[in-house]
Amino acid sequence: MTRATILVVEDERITAEDIKAGLVSAGYKVPIICSTGEGAVRQAARLEPDLVLMDIKLKGEMDGIEAAAEIRKVQDIPVIYLTAYSDEKTVERAKLTEPSGFLVKGQGMLSKPFEERELHAAIEITLYRHQMEKEHDQISGAMLQKTSEAVIATNSTGQIRFINALAENLTGWTKAEVLGKDITEIFPLLKEVTYECSLAEALTSDEEPKLISQGGGHVFVNGTITPIKDNQQRVNGLVVAFTAKQ
Repeated sequence: MTRATILVVEDERITAEDIKAGLVSAGYKVPIICSTGEGAVRQAARLEPDLVLMDIKLKGEMDGIEAAAEIRKVQDIPVIYLTAYSDEKTVERAKLTEPSGFLVKGQGMLSKPFEERELHAAIEITLYRHQMEKEHDQISGAMLQKTSEAVIATNSTGQIRFINALAENLTGWTKAEVLGKDITEIFPLLKEVTYECSLAEALTSDEEPKLISQGGGHVFVNGTITPIKDNQQRVNGLVVAFTAKQ
């Protein structure tokens, strides 16, 4: 039986309890229900769930999209959005947080919030895909640890998702400190990159390419930037490979 831990974020109590009951009966663990975005961020950090079911429209200052963005900055947790709203503007905002899917809630007092088979299928597909991606990342990470260059990789919005040991040494940042930070904290003049290029071409400055070390010092470097693209040629992140200038 599946024992994945699911964090449910939903501010309509009846809907939330209905979702929880369905998940528990299917064998998932649902340790808590959050009703606010701020609470979701705190509980995701505390519980480290396998997946988050996130309502987009939440009461309070932080909506579900903002909460998901905060979670994804520091934790590799897949998010499925729950929404009764499917307008284009909301969907485009949500896409920036790289969700694993969207489920549209049923409307009306007599309707179930979701078809249980649809919900469970979405969860199982997401968990399986995420596990495959983790295994792929582990293999890629092991290979990149052996390279002779310092390497930093980001997601589509510029948050750092990987750093190898050589990059830690050059930047002065440890993996724990740098994951989730924006790449521009290390390369502050980095412009948007959509094609493979040198660091000099990727920085909006005529000066020599340099990074900012943890202590605030400058390290001059040579290197390249390679976009990570999906099968539709959309940029999903960057790989920055560099060495210190002698």
